[in-house]
Amino acid sequence: MYQTELKYRVLYAHTDKLGVVYYGKYFEYFEAGRSDMLRKLGYPYKELERENISLPVIESHCQYLSSAKYDDVLIIKSSLKELPTVRIKIEYEIFLSDNLVVTGYTMHAFVNSLNLKPVRPPEDFVNLIKKNL
Repeated sequence: MYQTELKYRVLYAHTDKLGVVYYGKYFEYFEAGRSDMLRKLGYPYKELERENISLPVIESHCQYLSSAKYDDVLIIKSSLKELPTVRIKIEYEIFLSDNLVVTGYTMHAFVNSLNLKPVRPPEDFVNLIKKNL
């Protein structure tokens, strides 16, 4: 398994009328964790885009276990548990201190940006993951 952690402070704009993080914002936190993971892996989104590869979300899930509020510092854990094929699944856990707030995942397809056809991930990308799993 390859896992990264990112600390993220909740903005006031991310909260609803009740003062808690709006449920849809957690998918943005997943994206922050995912981008950070790819960057730390050594293969940021920009590199995939240079190779005309996109990673559209084809499935997502979030289970809400507790809540976070404005100015809380969240820890976003992003994990890869298996090698990608034409798809890649990234799992997430978001904590407030030791309290698990949400769990979830996003599934992405590797797609050629020019013709929108599925493609295999770049070999050097897969090799980086193999090296870190």
